[in-house]
Amino acid sequence: MKSKKALAQPIGHPGLLLDDQLCFALYSTSLAMNKVYRGLLRELGLTYPQYLVMMVLWERDELTVSEIGERLFLDSATLTPLLKRLETAGLLQRKRAVSDERQVIVSLTTEGRHVRARAESVPEGVVCAVQCSPDELASTKKALEKLRKRLLKHG
Repeated sequence: MKSKKALAQPIGHPGLLLDDQLCFALYSTSLAMNKVYRGLLRELGLTYPQYLVMMVLWERDELTVSEIGERLFLDSATLTPLLKRLETAGLLQRKRAVSDERQVIVSLTTEGRHVRARAESVPEGVVCAVQCSPDELASTKKALEKLRKRLLKHG
């Protein structure tokens, strides 16, 4: 019978240790961040991906599905079900563009605009959860954006 210590030893190539992987650090951090957002967004009745769509539309209303997708790095197959759920919830509407019926224009409803005011406390809740200085938050965000840009070149 092997001891517990022997069982805890890594098996295989040392480069394949989970805790050494950048991808796992990003993935597990994303899960933790989504958990924070889940609590903050519960009262708004939004999931995190739905919140992202709403933020894009709060910045600029009446966008095409492809414009929203480009902004969020999502394809239309992923985005369309999100938009349908938000439309069913009465927060946005989708209409075919008059100039090109292949395009779908997404716009906020009155209720969708009102949700913005209720969502204004969400960023502050995230800042409290991450417990970072404003400088640390800015540098972390900048480093992640730089990493994303590099990865997109190779993905």
